[in-house]
Amino acid sequence: MKVRHKARVVLLDRGRLVFLKRGWPGGDSYCTTVGGSVESADADLEAALRREVMEEIGATIGPATEFLTLTEPGGTTTVVQHYFLADLLDMDLDRRYGPELDDPDSGDFEPVRVALSRPAVAALNLQPAELADYVLGHLDAWGAA
Repeated sequence: MKVRHKARVVLLDRGRLVFLKRGWPGGDSYCTTVGGSVESADADLEAALRREVMEEIGATIGPATEFLTLTEPGGTTTVVQHYFLADLLDMDLDRRYGPELDDPDSGDFEPVRVALSRPAVAALNLQPAELADYVLGHLDAWGAA
């Protein structure tokens, strides 16, 4: 069986969290983390994470700490999602690049900042549900007001 690894990040931005708002015409939107597949050219998970953050939101991040791993078994491919926590250092959407930006079938994905608070995070429709539960359970440790 093939295993595909993904590196994803919950971003802290001076008392706020940064996620991606995803959606397609006619569908419900949801929020998820910035990140994506580890590629063969990536030295490790953190290198993949930094590349994905630049591709998707044109940002750089500080040190990243892995806090959660979710495994999604599939018929031919198992996906292992590695979730990290990092500070957002800067973001410039003009620096974004990658195939997602040119492919209309990839849907919308825009960064969204939300307060580092239980009501704000609970209102997001954050996916996957296991991540949402983890984030809600750790907001205080991450500096929630």
